[in-house]
Amino acid sequence: MFDSIEDVQKRLGDQGYICDKAVATVVFLATRLEKPVLVEGPAGVGKTELAKATGAALGCPLIRLQCYEGLDEAKALYEWEYSKQLLYTQILKERFSQAMEGATSVREAADRIGQEDSVFFSERFIVPRPLMRAITSEEPVLLLIDEVDKSDPEFEAFLLEILSDFQVSIPEVGTVEAKRRPVVFLTSNDQREMSDALKRRCLHLYIDFPGQEQELRILDSKVPGVDQRLAEDVVRLMHGLRELDLKKAPSISETLDWARALLALNAKELEEGLVQDTLNVILKYEGDIRKAQSELGRLLERKPEPPKPAEPVTAKSEEPAPAPAASSASPPGPAASSASPPGPAASSAAPPAPKPAAKKGRLH
Repeated sequence: MFDSIEDVQKRLGDQGYICDKAVATVVFLATRLEKPVLVEGPAGVGKTELAKATGAALGCPLIRLQCYEGLDEAKALYEWEYSKQLLYTQILKERFSQAMEGATSVREAADRIGQEDSVFFSERFIVPRPLMRAITSEEPVLLLIDEVDKSDPEFEAFLLEILSDFQVSIPEVGTVEAKRRPVVFLTSNDQREMSDALKRRCLHLYIDFPGQEQELRILDSKVPGVDQRLAEDVVRLMHGLRELDLKKAPSISETLDWARALLALNAKELEEGLVQDTLNVILKYEGDIRKAQSELGRLLERKPEPPKPAEPVTAKSEEPAPAPAASSASPPGPAASSASPPGPAASSAAPPAPKPAAKKGRLH
């Protein structure tokens, strides 16, 4: 079992499955609480891969039941091996004759044969199907009930006993209980709404399309060798396509398929002609392809990269320029306040010297 949520992320990552903390939390609780997990979400986002990776991380054999319309318990749980029963009746024909010896009526003979019913309707004549194999397994297993939304509501009701008590009732044999509770994953592509009774018995997990950063990590993990710039362009274009009104939006599985196709074509960058030629790898409907072709020019536009910050320039020390020599000639007009007057320096202008007084003459 898992030790912690971080242990779940690490061990799933070792199996090549990259998940966030929300997914890891549900997986951790499912193993600790022994409750089934109902995983819903768009097709191709990794629901089935989550179950496979969990089984591999736990070291459990995977038992898978693929659901479809018309699936019944004979295909999902068990069926009687009628050819083997018929063979046994032929071999034991003489024993039947001996058992019926002395019977005085047909009723008495039928009663004697009826006492041997348990011989032919026993576990040796049962062919176990995936659900029975998971319940009767001696070792811990992981049971994957894939695309349960494609099954009929009657089959969904049949699952309730298994998911709640991990036991099945066989009329001819009795109740068969699980020897060890399996780890159970149910996946749904939302083709129809699951009943409240089924959801109540399960932990619920919804997996949506990942963000660009996580999808880039998945791409690097699953398709090594893709150029980093090409991988970024692929993820960016896939996210742009998912924003269009398409009948079937491309999922992660289409991202991986497209990356492998581009790698096989030795592509180094996304060119419009190359994308046009390989759109059928990621889009499965002609209407979706035409709609994507009409938006391809816009989707292939690369956003301008933000300018890099300028490196700081170290200023060189410069010698101060010499001050200009003061002119000896005073400029015409009033003297500037900053110019020093000619003559000895003074903090303030000296008052003009008084003129000598004229001598008065003496009358004789």
